[in-house]
Amino acid sequence: MLEWTLSRFEALHESVFQAAMMQDVIAAVDLGSNSFRLQVGRIVNGQIYAFDGLKEPVQLAAGLTAGKWLDDEACRRGLAALRLFRERIAGFKPDAVRAVATNTLRVAKNAPDFLRQAEKALGFPIEVIGGREEARLIYVGVAHTLPDPHRQQLIVDIGGGSTEFIIGKSFAPVLLDSLYMGCVSYSLRYFSGGKIDKRSFREAELSARRELQSITHDYRETGWEQAVGSSGSAKALEEILMENGLSETGITREGLEKLRTVFIRAGSVDAVDLHALRSDRKSVILGGLAIMVAVFHEFGLQRMAFSEGALRLGVLYDLLGRYHRNDLRDATVDAFISRYRVNVRQARQVADTACFLLAQLDPAAAEPGNVDRRFLRWAALLHEIGISVAHAGYHKHSAYILTNADMPGFSRMDQGRLARLVLAHRGKPERLTDIDPSGSDWLLVACLRLAVVIHRARDSRGVPDIALTRTKRGFTVKTPPGWLQELPLTAAALEEERLQWRSVGRVLAVRTRGASAG
Repeated sequence: MLEWTLSRFEALHESVFQAAMMQDVIAAVDLGSNSFRLQVGRIVNGQIYAFDGLKEPVQLAAGLTAGKWLDDEACRRGLAALRLFRERIAGFKPDAVRAVATNTLRVAKNAPDFLRQAEKALGFPIEVIGGREEARLIYVGVAHTLPDPHRQQLIVDIGGGSTEFIIGKSFAPVLLDSLYMGCVSYSLRYFSGGKIDKRSFREAELSARRELQSITHDYRETGWEQAVGSSGSAKALEEILMENGLSETGITREGLEKLRTVFIRAGSVDAVDLHALRSDRKSVILGGLAIMVAVFHEFGLQRMAFSEGALRLGVLYDLLGRYHRNDLRDATVDAFISRYRVNVRQARQVADTACFLLAQLDPAAAEPGNVDRRFLRWAALLHEIGISVAHAGYHKHSAYILTNADMPGFSRMDQGRLARLVLAHRGKPERLTDIDPSGSDWLLVACLRLAVVIHRARDSRGVPDIALTRTKRGFTVKTPPGWLQELPLTAAALEEERLQWRSVGRVLAVRTRGASAG
């Protein structure tokens, strides 16, 4: 009896412990062009301690055809890796996991098809992030591993399909760039089958140096105190150089040139006998080496340190900010409001009214952290940024800016969603046909359009005492008695909005509260 009681107590204690730990555990998934990685970290006093991780050498970029299509075999490898990750993060809350995809899924024409399957395999949404956003997240990860992040650092991250460059100081990036060259793409292009000679290496190096020349002037002018490499290529090169006596500490120019000579003399990556050259790196090491040699030449480097911090750690720290409601996206929206000289009073009252209406349609949206509420508020705050270009058709200019601008913290899909909401906030609703009728964006668009209409007079009336309900074919707005009679401009604008909805077969009914529906 006692043994059974103790066993039950221990099981209960363990379940309580695990539940408590899960509340402070977050995970990042990096769908890189070379490897897919999962990193799990525990939050302790505002810091992240990585304690578990998985890596699968998917080499997604190797399956990218000349026509920019991912082949079936690469897709199969990627989905298999994500199914493994899913088992490890099963049970994690949706806001405790962030998955990001990088260069290969930025350029692949069939990326949307793959992503639909990938999200099903992983069990969590996947965001495709832009090159500069990838660079920012890399810097966040590296900065949290540096012994002195307050020094100005040059960060170089050679990935499978792109290479990111950052100059940063004190956890804030100063310059950010992403160039379309990576260890997988260069290995396939210049060292097919692992073969190497002086000519192929020279061609690879010159190609990389031409790419670098577009950014080196600005970087040299800005300057740095230390150069740091991050991610797989830099780590592999450092280990090979040091394990084979080609460098005493870190990555050096002299060591890289010696290593290049070793490969050229061997004629093939399979013919070399080098310590620390792992089998999963052999097929991509030559491309990474050529790019790194070009970086050392163009930036005038003699030595580079290595940091274990990388994209996935940056994603974890970015997720930590969102987890504690300190979301970089809010700061980005504030910066855009300032940059494009938005009428803050007008934008805020439109946002307040839109969110008030959404909470009536979806009670969960009353919570400040609700995802739909946050996107609606951001869209409302930014819906007029296009006026800085031209007033005529400003909603189109606003949507264009939101689609194409660099917006730290926002993924490409985030920006696309914002742009769709803003584009649909005025004008003919025919463009709403692109929005999934079963999704929540229909509700967000309706709330934003009504909020803009209600505040067309641009006065300071604040959030009105109106009710919004959803019907089978559309929406019903109920106003206080006499309200529309006192606001003829609003009444006319609501009538015009009703006709706009009717033109696409939707009903927007406007009634006085307490009046008969007939």
